[in-house]
Amino acid sequence: MLSILTPAPAHAQFYQCVAYAREVTGVEIRGNANTWWGQAEGRYQRGKAPKAGAILAFKSMHGMPAGHVAVVAKVLNDREVLLDHANWSSRGRVEHGVRAVDVSPEGDWSQVRVWYAGIGDLGTRTNPTFGFIYPDSRPAPVYADAAPHKARGSLVSQDVIQLAMLER
Repeated sequence: MLSILTPAPAHAQFYQCVAYAREVTGVEIRGNANTWWGQAEGRYQRGKAPKAGAILAFKSMHGMPAGHVAVVAKVLNDREVLLDHANWSSRGRVEHGVRAVDVSPEGDWSQVRVWYAGIGDLGTRTNPTFGFIYPDSRPAPVYADAAPHKARGSLVSQDVIQLAMLER
């Protein structure tokens, strides 16, 4: 029997949620989505309030063992946002303006339901989250090794610290 192979069409780039979130926000975190919340501590501000451009960090759960991250595209109200994210409704696909609703009893975004293309509505499962990571709000640097001295303005690099110590 003779079989003929036909070429398959080229597919768009395959995205994991972390690669997509990193690319659109500029956040400098790597690894599985369920590690982003912990990695953000001390590097980026974190909180429970949605803001456009923030990253919503999902916890691990059955069916989502590596967690998930999504970028807030727009805040609709205190319990509803639109998300941009990848690898949710279908493998590697990027989705824009996806509805997400805070269903937590306390209104703290610790539990959400997210629109799922397979049913054309909010998904049936409740997804636990850590909260929001704010990419454009890095904490101020702390220089624990700098000895107290006369005020000289802010220290911006290790070279400045070393020069300040030599001036004593």
